[in-house]
Amino acid sequence: MATKLQHYAQLAEQTAVQVTGSYQSWTAFLRTMARLYKYPYHEQLMIYAQRPDATACADYDTWNKQMRRYVRGKNTGIALIDTSGDNPELKYVFDVSDTRGGKNARYPYLFQFREEHELAVTHALIDRFEVDGARNLLDLIEEIVNWSMGDYWDAHGQDILRIVDGSFLEEYDEENIRFIFHQAAVVSTTYTILSRCGMNPELRYEHLDFMPVFDFNTPQTISALGSAISQTSETILRQIEVTVKRYEREKHAERSHDHERTDLQKERGLLHPQSEPVRSEPAAADQVREDAENLPKGTPPDPVEQHDPVGDPVSPSAGDRPDGEPAAGTDPDRAEEIGGSDGGTEGQRPDEMGGTDEHLEGPGGGDHSDGTDLLLTDDEPPITGDQFSFFASEAEQIQYIAEAESAETALSAFTLPQEYIDQMLRVGSNTDNARTRLAIEYSKQLPRESLLSFIQKTYHGGYGLKFGDTKVSAWYAEDGMHITYGDSARYARNAQILSWEDVANRIGELLDEGQFATNVELAEMRSFEQKELAEKLIYLKKLDSANAIMPVLKF
Repeated sequence: MATKLQHYAQLAEQTAVQVTGSYQSWTAFLRTMARLYKYPYHEQLMIYAQRPDATACADYDTWNKQMRRYVRGKNTGIALIDTSGDNPELKYVFDVSDTRGGKNARYPYLFQFREEHELAVTHALIDRFEVDGARNLLDLIEEIVNWSMGDYWDAHGQDILRIVDGSFLEEYDEENIRFIFHQAAVVSTTYTILSRCGMNPELRYEHLDFMPVFDFNTPQTISALGSAISQTSETILRQIEVTVKRYEREKHAERSHDHERTDLQKERGLLHPQSEPVRSEPAAADQVREDAENLPKGTPPDPVEQHDPVGDPVSPSAGDRPDGEPAAGTDPDRAEEIGGSDGGTEGQRPDEMGGTDEHLEGPGGGDHSDGTDLLLTDDEPPITGDQFSFFASEAEQIQYIAEAESAETALSAFTLPQEYIDQMLRVGSNTDNARTRLAIEYSKQLPRESLLSFIQKTYHGGYGLKFGDTKVSAWYAEDGMHITYGDSARYARNAQILSWEDVANRIGELLDEGQFATNVELAEMRSFEQKELAEKLIYLKKLDSANAIMPVLKF
């Protein structure tokens, strides 16, 4: 009899042929792809085959360890085929609806696009993809998809042409196959993106627009089309997600700033040079500088993917220009951000399912869940099997979560003394003359956005300090300053995070109180700025002179 692995491989092939069998099936699959846009195509297909209504999936350990949620005993999980190793294996993920949690449980963050985000998203997409001229956001998205699929065909067209035998595509010549692929991929990808953003794609597309899709009627050709849709929609949706998150953070910071500082004067002034000087190196704090290059390399494994896991038969182009920036995903945070607790107050930092925000899945991916993949070779296919018997009971999971929370709280207490944070802001930037440079920028009364950008460039890498026998470390990331006890702020799950808005506010307060820069630094900041400007002019003059005497080369 067929093994479980063979059973699910057959299920994937059957489902692939089924989804391109009708307009209704295909658009239903696209809506599942839209919800699980961070998973690769073949895992999206497996999830659709077993749980088409799934919204946020993760492996067993991630729900327990990161999300503080337990998987209910009656749920057998969603089987995925992991092709990242030498041999395919089965692994299991669970939808959030399969889990429960107590007051400290976390719930996956699923971004919601709203009308107020449209302008910010439009500008971000134009900047990211260097495409302009569309009349509105919907047209812009379709234009980006259209251009991206042209690049995708250039990169993978020959591979696709080699797998059309046995499909309805084989009767066409190369140019017509390219045209049909382009039409099918553009309409399907745009539909997926609009669906995820709640833009009602049915108002833009109808049954006839999807006719090219039905020529893809073999598992191989459907996989090629599905991979193109999955990778391209992921790239664009990640950019939209990052923009929406940033917009929401900035709005939240503005509201907090207005609420907390209504009693302060509108214009911030620097203290007079005669003010009491600030100690740049307090006796209690021993400096342990850790530049970015001296901190641990790489990123920790991503145990979860609120995003959705899987690999692809065709390596991704992700629609990036050959000479453009890399595909979205530095950041964070490849996995989805957690939106808050099921009960109780929310923590200071938004938790993330996974590690780095915006890290795109590579070919043959998998969900990188450490040790959670199961290789099951029973002879009976697990149609109604008991996979969950391989895991702990609900009671055991609940006990584990409680013990982990107690240990984490004991290690961190989550909030560091203000003096530790302030000293890190004073000395931990890894930028020469940082206090002087920051004092100059604050004195200019710059727009808030410009000031935040300058602060982010000033604070970079990592830094460590010792307060007596206590080690404190900081890591400066896209979402702000991560600070914690010990020397691993970059990877600490329990690190306290100050957003860049919070960092800017605190530096301003310290400047107002005369507790950020020394008297000498404040007194000499004008001459410092003039000296830097003079050095730049001298350099430019030398550069012009060098260019003027360079020989003219003729070809």
